[in-house]
Amino acid sequence: MTSADPERAGAEVGGAGALVLAIETSCDDTSVAVLEHGTRLRSHLIAAQDVHRLYGGVVPELASRAHLELLPALVERALVEAEVTTGELTGLAVTHAPGLVGSLVVGVAFAKAWAMALELPLVGVNHIEAHLHSSSLEHGDSPWPAVALVVSGGHTELVEVRGLGEYRWLGATLDDAAGEAYDKVAKRLGLGFPGGPILDRLAAQGRADAFDLPRPMLDRPGLDFSFSGLKTAVGNLLRPRGEPPYPDALVRDVAASFQAAVVGSLVAKCARALDQTGARALSLGGGVACNRQLRNDLEALCGPRGVALRVPSPRLCADNAAMIAWVGARRLERGERAGADLDAAASLEDSGLPIG
Repeated sequence: MTSADPERAGAEVGGAGALVLAIETSCDDTSVAVLEHGTRLRSHLIAAQDVHRLYGGVVPELASRAHLELLPALVERALVEAEVTTGELTGLAVTHAPGLVGSLVVGVAFAKAWAMALELPLVGVNHIEAHLHSSSLEHGDSPWPAVALVVSGGHTELVEVRGLGEYRWLGATLDDAAGEAYDKVAKRLGLGFPGGPILDRLAAQGRADAFDLPRPMLDRPGLDFSFSGLKTAVGNLLRPRGEPPYPDALVRDVAASFQAAVVGSLVAKCARALDQTGARALSLGGGVACNRQLRNDLEALCGPRGVALRVPSPRLCADNAAMIAWVGARRLERGERAGADLDAAASLEDSGLPIG
């Protein structure tokens, strides 16, 4: 269990958001959390579905089935660890978008049934919005305006944030997300899944200047990203060398050169975004936010500018119910409610979150 410091985590939440049970099933991790007054994390469970490692990627049908099997026991355990009864809950929050539609449907249906049975208010939460605020549970409310970088296997988004629900999309990937590129390069090198942690570890042992790999989109104005060409460049580099396994030194150097290109692209666009918005803070979210080089380089970027770098702990970088609870508690306190027509939305564009 992770506990936030109530003195640092912002104003307390009351009313329907006072004691929230949250459910997150957007992809392959099943997560449940209980959050008190929007500040104190009473319990937080994440069940990783390691079966996907066997297939080198997430298998949607297996993910949905695992959510069905795991959710009842996880909810029961979360309540026990939180020392809370169902009668003490004041509201429920559930991820309804974006993600794997089958996985989302499981979580939404479960939450709607519980809300109806317990006669509790329910709110749907966009998990990308939750990533924008994922550092707030540990670090308190952000100074505004802020820039948020969400980097994961499915998303690379750069957003100006001026408060809950006040967003302006600055840029996004035009093809592969950063985390997706990591997974594909790791697979091409004959490494395991997910690729991000493996390549990050190997990159620390290699030479970042061993191969001159492209940093797409940096020669153009704007804040969009592209990683498909970088992934292709790695494939072209390895093609004359045959198929894996490759020499350890080559794998380390490719990992280091690839990571330098990805991180360099992300940091350069963050610098542009800070300059354009005058942001006082830069927040990270998503699984790739665990990357050590990315954190170090962004710290070097933000320090001289006097910009606060807000990075969640690794457990709160992944898709998790704690961040869903944080957003859900505040939306419930505002009086927002989901009706019986709450449904899953696979894409960010169809999720109802303003992305203009």
